Amino acid sequence: MIVFSSPTIQPRALNRRVFVGQGSSLLHRPLVQLFPVLSSVPFRALAALLCCLLCAIVPEAARAEETASRLVRFIPHWSPQAQFAGYYVAKDKGFYARRGLEVELLRGGPDNPAGPALAQGRAEFASMFLSGGLELRSRGVPAVNIGQIVQRSALMLVAKKSSGILSPIDLDGKRVSVWPDFQAQPLAFFRRYHMNVTVIPQGYTLDLFLLGGVDAASAMWYNEYNTLIHAGINENELSVFFLADYGANFPEDGLYCLESLVRADPDLVRDFVRASLEGWLYAFDHPEEALDAVMRRVEEANLPTNRVHQRWMLARMRDIILPEGGNIPLGRLEEQDYELVATELFETGVITHIAPFRSFYDPRFSAE
Repeated sequence: MIVFSSPTIQPRALNRRVFVGQGSSLLHRPLVQLFPVLSSVPFRALAALLCCLLCAIVPEAARAEETASRLVRFIPHWSPQAQFAGYYVAKDKGFYARRGLEVELLRGGPDNPAGPALAQGRAEFASMFLSGGLELRSRGVPAVNIGQIVQRSALMLVAKKSSGILSPIDLDGKRVSVWPDFQAQPLAFFRRYHMNVTVIPQGYTLDLFLLGGVDAASAMWYNEYNTLIHAGINENELSVFFLADYGANFPEDGLYCLESLVRADPDLVRDFVRASLEGWLYAFDHPEEALDAVMRRVEEANLPTNRVHQRWMLARMRDIILPEGGNIPLGRLEEQDYELVATELFETGVITHIAPFRSFYDPRFSAE
């Protein structure tokens, strides 16, 4: 049994940077140097001078307040790609800055997981799958979902029709590769349909499936599925099973922070979430501009992808964030979705207890 220890969480003091304009040179002279000047000025002239000074000071103070910047760090849970386009757009278009935030976008991924970065205070905000947030909470880290971005799971199982797999029941007795970190969802699917499958750990590629080592594999609609198509497999040659269509919809990407930040500065949390949502809506309305922001990060990270694949990913992100026919407001986590995921994780032993919904999810920040 693996026991995860939770580090002591210390709220990180947020830097506040204030940029003040220069104003009148008289304002910056030592006060004692002003006495000889003021004593030689007639009363009416002195009153006029004081009014001028006040007129100069008040706008300067207002400008200082307007330019106050709250520095925070945000870590997406994977390497740069269109899966995080909304956050790139929010930064590049000044949506964060407009709300007084200076957001440092950290690079996440397998070498820098988002959960530990949040738990250890190396980031104020993180994105994670709902299942990841529940696991973090079960380990004693007081993570709070402050905005659920993805409403419909993109996880699917794919198989070649030539293998005779045409419906879910055809997977019974087959070898199926699943990602170890996300196995609870396909396992729930197998149990629901009373299938006895041989589960094979899946790596970061679909090579095992392409080489015939397994009968079916896990894929994300916005990523690996498109990779299969570009590997030379026609769509009509594949059987595709979206787990969300078979009673196993596990909402994925959400925004998280620690309870301590929610208590200490709820306004900051609200501003970050709402600017992020604004970024997503802008990205969907201006996809090519959003792709420019994505490709800048991809090229900086020297990642092996291209604009065509990222365009596919952004379009699919829209499908799962704002699913057709859906009526869930952007950012809301539905209690029934939470209960489904939490129950499956608990029954499979992934988590040891289920946090109350209202302590895990705070609806205040995404609702206008």
